[in-house]
Amino acid sequence: MKLLCAPKGFDASTFGSMQRVVLFDTGKPGREIHAGAAVASRVKRSGMVVAPLAWDFVAIALAAFAADSHGLRSDSPDGWTRDFELTVAVQFPDTWNALADELSRSLAFLSTDRWSFRFIDGGSTPPTPRKPRQPELDAAVLLSGGLDSLIGALDLAANGQKLLAVSKLVRGDAKRQKEYAKRICQEHRVFNDSTKTLRRAESSQRTRSLVFISFGVLAATSLARYHRNEGATLYLCENGFIAINPPLTGLRLGSLSTRTAHPVFLAGVARVLDGAGIRVAIENPYRHMTKGEMLNACHDQGALKKLASDSTSCGRFQKFSYRHCGRCVPCQVRRASLLAWKKGKDNTVYVFDKLGLRDPQHAGFDDVRAVAMATASASANFGRWVGNALGSPDVPDRAALRAMLQRGIDELAALHRTLDVQ
Repeated sequence: MKLLCAPKGFDASTFGSMQRVVLFDTGKPGREIHAGAAVASRVKRSGMVVAPLAWDFVAIALAAFAADSHGLRSDSPDGWTRDFELTVAVQFPDTWNALADELSRSLAFLSTDRWSFRFIDGGSTPPTPRKPRQPELDAAVLLSGGLDSLIGALDLAANGQKLLAVSKLVRGDAKRQKEYAKRICQEHRVFNDSTKTLRRAESSQRTRSLVFISFGVLAATSLARYHRNEGATLYLCENGFIAINPPLTGLRLGSLSTRTAHPVFLAGVARVLDGAGIRVAIENPYRHMTKGEMLNACHDQGALKKLASDSTSCGRFQKFSYRHCGRCVPCQVRRASLLAWKKGKDNTVYVFDKLGLRDPQHAGFDDVRAVAMATASASANFGRWVGNALGSPDVPDRAALRAMLQRGIDELAALHRTLDVQ
């Protein structure tokens, strides 16, 4: 699939019949895909003075996400893997063409598709705010409304960090994102990718995490410390078990398991940022911790007890009218961690609460069976179950990560014993 991704008004006459993706604006209804229409106005209204190269990085992320959303996996020869050839208009094409292979490798790891990039001149420039501001804050933190990002923000604030919270608008999470940011952080920026395809969007959308990260990087470059050439830190807080997301069974390989915070993907993004001269370091302080360990180690247990059950984890949250299903893998990891939490309890209401019931909706549900099979396999032969999850040469600290995965699968096993899942 070939796509031309450029601002509105870009002269596309020499690019033949390539599908057009309009960046940072809306496109022609029924003819053009568009992404990021609301980003420029958000930056301008917030007074953000952002790095031009970081603006390019957002354009690249939006282009990839638009392609990912538009290209249905069901149309590919194997029903999953797609081929994308993206021509993207940016401000600094020479810089990004030198990094095209690194971008392709990182996105291939994230989505298990084949990506190629060509960068051309003519990209949009970041807006100039009427009242520019450079906040004197210590770092930016991604705040999704989920339990891990909540714990991360609480810990950073408890350690005295002044924070800029960065959220990506997600239906059902906006209220809690705003509440958490107001309670914990000094400032808050909410971005909407506002992507619109020409047909039903592909549901897997593995590249949406790159868009969220790009928003965080953009916001981090607006901090005063970045403008003083001190660089900036963007915290992406995710428990190590979900960050590695080892395939629970042999049928859940590749991008069937998400890789948003996987160290291989984050290392690739770091190389891209470094190569582009974007001085933002992405850190996950919890890469060696399970979700249960994050709960137990949180430095603000009082706030956590009040907010934990309201946070979101469910992979099907919208499908069940903004309630936790209780049976998907993220819900099971959540329930296992809250069971392991010594100082609090789980007050979350789950649609499917009693996973031990012997029917297809509970113990017979695919994700419940997958976790049950994984805990049994890990108990019998942990090394065989882990397999190649830590096999990449870009994975650091293998011993620590392996030990963390053992503790994470133990938390899930404890949940299934408690719920009598057999």
